[in-house]
Amino acid sequence: MTDFLTGLQMFSVRDELSADFEGTVKAVAGMGYDGVEFAGLYGRSPAEAKAVCDRYGLKIASIHSSLEELSADPEGVVKSIAESGADNVVITYLPEDFRAGHRRFGEVIEGAKGIGGICARYGMNLLYHNHDFDFEKVDGEYGLDILYREVPESFLKTELDTCWIDYVGVDPSEYIRKYAGRAPVIHLKDYVMPGKKSEKAGQNTGVDGVEFDKVKGFEFRPVGYGVQDVERIIEASRFAGTKWLVVEQDSPGLGRTAFECAEMSIKYLKKLIQR
Repeated sequence: MTDFLTGLQMFSVRDELSADFEGTVKAVAGMGYDGVEFAGLYGRSPAEAKAVCDRYGLKIASIHSSLEELSADPEGVVKSIAESGADNVVITYLPEDFRAGHRRFGEVIEGAKGIGGICARYGMNLLYHNHDFDFEKVDGEYGLDILYREVPESFLKTELDTCWIDYVGVDPSEYIRKYAGRAPVIHLKDYVMPGKKSEKAGQNTGVDGVEFDKVKGFEFRPVGYGVQDVERIIEASRFAGTKWLVVEQDSPGLGRTAFECAEMSIKYLKKLIQR
């Protein structure tokens, strides 16, 4: 047994999901994931998505929603997502004008307080999913840290994306520890790029003759097949009290399909968390 639940961000298999929603959910369950996270429901309501996931024994960990959607009808959107049984509502992205140091950032701060309060009434957390731009500094401080300083933890928690943290040169393990108690969901996302290497990472990248030190450009990879030190990230997540480890791979790599990549990720991940 493990103290984590494992999920797949279904954006990783979005083409498959769009073509065959139920068949894709069934396939993900068959890989051994405990649950899923959605970023788009392809014409289904959260309640309808829950019914499909229930059929195959998957829990919905989170549902992503845009800042625009949540701001336009916070009560309605949160109430609808609650019908999925999800633990979390996630703000997917901040348009440039809404980021720290920009004109409308104050709206994000106040909006998150209000939306987070509504989420709490429905028994859910409001999270924010970071990108690389969240590590641009404003007066010497990362924009992401400003957001979490300005919005109390009771209203907004983290969904730390380990790829974008590592990509900008910040240690994802240390960042997870920094937000211990505020990190219910961690996005495990691996990648390779020229000039980027970790002593403990890349141990699986010899698959099909692909040599880690000869990569030509940036490429997303299955978890454990890139530069990330996944073992340290898991240790930090355990320290932080994380509930969900969610695999996300924006596009397939290693010449494999999206399904094959998702299965490679969960197989590697389970080896680590079941030790």
